[in-house]
Amino acid sequence: MASLSDVKKRIEVLKKAINKYRYFYHVLDKLDISESALDSLKHELKTLEDKYPQLVTSDSPTQRVAGKPLPFFEKVQHKTPMMSLEDVFSEEEFLDWVKRIQKLTGPHELEFFCELKMDGFAVSLIYENGFLKEGSTRGDGKVGENVTQNLRTVESIPIKLETHEKFPTSKIEEAVKKLISQGVIEARGEVYITKKSFEDLNRQQKKKGLEIYANVRNIAAGSVRQLDPQITASRKLSFMAYDLIAGASQTTHQEEHAICRALGFPVDKLSILCHTPAEIFAFRKKVKKLRDSLPFQIDGIVVNVNSNATFDNLGFVGKAPRGAVAFKFPAQEVTTQVENIIVQVGRTGALTPVAVLKPVNVGGVVVSRATLHNGDEIERLGIKIGDTVIVRRAGDVIPEVIKVFTQLRTGKEKKFSMPQKCPICGNKVQKKSGEVILKCINLKCPARQREDLYHFVSRKAFNVVGLGPKIIDRLLDEGLIQDAADLFLLKEGDLAVLDRFGEKSSQKLIKSIQNHKKISLSKFIYALGILHVGEETAIDLSKNFNAIKDFKDVSIADFQKIPNIGDVVAHSIFFWFSDKNHQKFLNKLEKAGIIIEKAEKRKNQKLEGLSFVFTGELESLARMEAQERARNLGGDISESVSQKTSFLVSGKNPGSKYEKAKKLGVKILNEKDFLKLLI
Repeated sequence: MASLSDVKKRIEVLKKAINKYRYFYHVLDKLDISESALDSLKHELKTLEDKYPQLVTSDSPTQRVAGKPLPFFEKVQHKTPMMSLEDVFSEEEFLDWVKRIQKLTGPHELEFFCELKMDGFAVSLIYENGFLKEGSTRGDGKVGENVTQNLRTVESIPIKLETHEKFPTSKIEEAVKKLISQGVIEARGEVYITKKSFEDLNRQQKKKGLEIYANVRNIAAGSVRQLDPQITASRKLSFMAYDLIAGASQTTHQEEHAICRALGFPVDKLSILCHTPAEIFAFRKKVKKLRDSLPFQIDGIVVNVNSNATFDNLGFVGKAPRGAVAFKFPAQEVTTQVENIIVQVGRTGALTPVAVLKPVNVGGVVVSRATLHNGDEIERLGIKIGDTVIVRRAGDVIPEVIKVFTQLRTGKEKKFSMPQKCPICGNKVQKKSGEVILKCINLKCPARQREDLYHFVSRKAFNVVGLGPKIIDRLLDEGLIQDAADLFLLKEGDLAVLDRFGEKSSQKLIKSIQNHKKISLSKFIYALGILHVGEETAIDLSKNFNAIKDFKDVSIADFQKIPNIGDVVAHSIFFWFSDKNHQKFLNKLEKAGIIIEKAEKRKNQKLEGLSFVFTGELESLARMEAQERARNLGGDISESVSQKTSFLVSGKNPGSKYEKAKKLGVKILNEKDFLKLLI
């Protein structure tokens, strides 16, 4: 049996190793060991600490999530104000800013340190004698809130400061080491959530029928200000340092970045020292091109006067320092008016309110409609018909309303309430306990039927060429079909009643429908539109069953045994196949001549046991085709990168998956290498 002294030594060794790997991963973007190996080290440490609680210290990696939920946050007075920045949007505005500060500094040449402007939540971290003592929010710049418990849960924030790299000078190194041992160091930076973590979080929210989070900044701010640190920990937040408040003999902002990195804080790797506005413009242009491929959201760059002495001498104007400016990208947020609010009914029966807008250009695209997500979001915004609002393209794609200007109301605005009945079929709507989404429960609701049909014939399902939403709408309106099975019973003469449908076009459509009676089991499962069952889940199911009839007598527990299928998905599949109406529908499809083919296992399964994730634009083949070719050789396809991913196949303009693959050490293939792998 090991002595207490030996256990203590082992605990210290484990703590040091885990902190070292934290630094490698979060600061250097390297993972020297696998995540599972790192988890094993953490597990050993936790086991020892549980057995010897007297040896647990506050700087232990196991103590990141500690403490009970707080009743409220205590106020914190900032010794040095946390100021906000002035915004400029054009090169002309930026040059005006340079001219203003040069009037105060004189004609001598200025250096500028440029870095990314993160879309996150500003915080302050105070270390005493090398240990994290206090973490706080910006608040009003002078007084913030103590959120130490929550910030300890952010893995990229060191709990204990250690030196990892060389410092800019020996003088700085000496000063910093002295502060670590017996002094105070304050680092400031941005807490943020990566695009991947944000997507994962909203995916989970959607599965649970809960509120979809609107943007990355709000979720970062909301997560940091949770009274329960367990909730904060579950959000997988990250941190990036941008400032150092400490008497460490630093003379420039660039040196502060280097000190932060040496102490184990992640810093902006794209940051650069510039000497002229032309260099700054070029950097901003470069960053704008890279914007979509970054793993996090940014909305511009920050330009700082590099000299700390000059920065301090410039002072402040209002709540903003004169020596720094936020050089923003073109506005992705604009104002317009709400002309109406309508409600759309989706395939699952979900009622989604949509704002009909006075057309407006948002980020180069004319927008006339924007999602309002759900009734709770309408209540949160306090939006009325006739309101002036701010519209943003979420992720630069989906338009959404983020703010209402109540002060601009005239009194003619009309209140909107979510309907108690489905606007399409008139049936009652309901909201399950714990959910925010209203749903029409009428399975025969015309809106649900239409969406079901659109999905049934879509590219990833039956892929009936020539059968789009407009034709389906006409077939439904004329009473020629009631469900998807009726499509396969149509005759050429049935289409004669439709305007603009001649003999040739009728023949062509009927032939296309009949040619798609044969379908693989996986695509058929996907076509059914079962809640929570996407393309990859359908493929997983097809690997475990020979025919669709086999699903009828399968228990929830048996579905849960299938890889990648959890409790929510298992319940959804079980109840779909248990429904008598769905059983009748399956019988009707069989009578209509649908043939479901079980994919035969091919002899050449050279990619069996390998998993692939695709990102970016491929040149020689479509992504769906590439995925299918990998599947045909036994490969598994996933939408997200993990330690278990064998290969990331990367095309042009790769997204955040590329950066995560690099971090995890996943092998990255270009299109040429991927095609070689298939031969």
